Amino acid sequence: MSMTSLTIRNVDAATKQRLRMRAARHGVSMEEGVRRILKDALRPAEATSGLGKRLCDRFAGLGAEEFVVPKRHTPRSSVG
Repeated sequence: MSMTSLTIRNVDAATKQRLRMRAARHGVSMEEGVRRILKDALRPAEATSGLGKRLCDRFAGLGAEEFVVPKRHTPRSSVG
């Protein structure tokens, strides 16, 4: 797949700052954050529908070793 460069001029300071903050929250560079925003915005409509798909996409970058499943306990019996 061939990659190309894109230059966007005249972005106001407030928008640039919001992009920078959003990227920091996601732990990526501002450039990578903008790539992700563009990719998501231009995804075909049928691929963006459904809660399960959105949740899967949201957490796709997390490795299984980062997810700790809490230990289960026997439920308490009800009194009554």
